[in-house]
Amino acid sequence: INICGIPFDNVTMSEAITLAENELQKKGASVVVTPNAEIAEMCVEDESIHQTIASAEMVLPDGAGIITAAEILGTPLKEKVAGVEFGMELIRHAEKHGYSLFFLGGKPSVAETAAERLKATYKNLKIAGTHDGYFTKTGTENDAVIEEINVSNADILFVCLGAPMQEIWSMKNRESLTSVRLIACLGGSLDIYAGTAKRAPKIFIKLRLEWLYRLLREPKRLGRMMKIPKYLRYVKKAAKRKE
Repeated sequence: INICGIPFDNVTMSEAITLAENELQKKGASVVVTPNAEIAEMCVEDESIHQTIASAEMVLPDGAGIITAAEILGTPLKEKVAGVEFGMELIRHAEKHGYSLFFLGGKPSVAETAAERLKATYKNLKIAGTHDGYFTKTGTENDAVIEEINVSNADILFVCLGAPMQEIWSMKNRESLTSVRLIACLGGSLDIYAGTAKRAPKIFIKLRLEWLYRLLREPKRLGRMMKIPKYLRYVKKAAKRKE
C-alpha cells in the first residue's frame, strides 16, 4: 500500500516472516526497513532518505502513525508490524531453521548483552557475532566491520544504528556483505533485547500511545515527536488532493 510515496507491505506479522524467509532464499542481501511516522516525515523532508526507504525489499509499517495515515488515505493496512516484535519473530524463525545472526549497533556491550540474554532463552540460537554502533561509517574502520561480519558467515544482520543512518548504511554496504542474505534495520531493538530499555506497556500500545510513553520517559524526544503530527497533516492534505 503506497502511503505518500512509501510502498508498505500490507502484511500480518506471520506474513512478514514468510516474506523474510522468501528473501533468505535469494542471492545477495535484501533489506528490511520498518518506518514509523517520524521516519516517514524524514522521507517527506529529504528525497534521498525517501529513495533509500522506498528501495528496500521489505517495508513494514512500524507505528500507530503509519496505521492512522493508511486509514486517512482510505487504504487501511492489516496491522502494525513493529520492528522490535518483527526482530523477535525473526530470531525465533532463525533458531528453528538454523540461520545465524550478527548484531550491529547500540552502545558498547549492548549487542553482546542482547546476544547473551537471547541465547539463554533460545538454546539453539546461533549468534555469529556482535559489534557496537560506535565506529566510523566510512573508510578503513567501516571496512573492518564489514570484514568482521563476512568472516562470521552470518545469514541475518540486525542493523541498529538509528534512522536514517541504519538504512543508509545498509543500502550502501549491502553488496560488500558476502554471506548475509537479510539485513533488518531495527532501531533501538537491541536495547530492548539487552534489557537496557523497556517497551511501552500494552495499554499504551493498544491505544496507539506508545509515542506518549516514550515522550514521558524521555522529554528530550519532544522535537522528534513533533514530526508525527506534522506527517499526519501532510497525509491529510494528500487525502484531500485524492478526493
